[in-house]
Amino acid sequence: MKKFVVLFSFLLVCGLLSAQQEKNYKTHEIGVFIGCSYYIGDLNPSGHFGPLTQPAGGVIYRYNLNPRFSIKANALVGNIQGDDSKTNSASQQERNLSFKSYVRELAVEGEFNFMEYKTGSHHIFSPYLFLGIAGYMFDPMAQVGNQWVELQPLGTEGQGSKGGSKKYRLTQLSIPFGIGMKFSMAKQVCISLEWGMRKTFTPYLDDVSGTYAAPSVLAQNGPMAVQLANRSLGKDPGGTSMTGSERGNGGVDDWYSFAGVMLSFTLKPKDKPCYAY
Repeated sequence: MKKFVVLFSFLLVCGLLSAQQEKNYKTHEIGVFIGCSYYIGDLNPSGHFGPLTQPAGGVIYRYNLNPRFSIKANALVGNIQGDDSKTNSASQQERNLSFKSYVRELAVEGEFNFMEYKTGSHHIFSPYLFLGIAGYMFDPMAQVGNQWVELQPLGTEGQGSKGGSKKYRLTQLSIPFGIGMKFSMAKQVCISLEWGMRKTFTPYLDDVSGTYAAPSVLAQNGPMAVQLANRSLGKDPGGTSMTGSERGNGGVDDWYSFAGVMLSFTLKPKDKPCYAY
């Protein structure tokens, strides 16, 4: 992550210097994103693009400062999931935790094109990097019968109980970064293929991080908190002997990702550029 930021910062300076030489090229694009989303954390046993990958979509706006540098705004929505039963690890299968959560994100990102790119010109494609900042909302839920129950209000690791920590926030910031490839398909049509990771600052996208709380502590948050905090497969029905043992990989923040295709259309440019061939 740090190396990516240093590289992008260097390329950003290059792009801004180049912008001074391309004052006539400023265009606006609007478009849609169709793709997928997933997360990396305690309950994802398959890593990137595993069987728990889910559909995602959204809208985008891109402001092209010059053939090398653009600013993009995203509004994306996706679903992330995790499930211990999908792993080959016996300990995770015994833990038996699972969740799903909708992620809604608003982001502003800078893009650097490795090659000069102008939709509708002879500069028809370019790989690019992007880096930005995002605000997102999530809400992990677990299934009980045919019902999905929100986990954060329950404090499944003792959050919100007397003497416990505060409940984690469901609206937070993340750092989106990644790679892509742009293609000029027509005079005003651009297709972009993009894969981006989001560095979060919470280990609770999946509601799992710390240790098992005592049933007496969880009872302060209600019987559903006791039931959903410990969903092991019956080797410790009361949960008392598990108090204080590891429930998740504490201290390691979770990640989420959006990947897919963006179809964007160039609006009428402020100044008509003059291309040199």
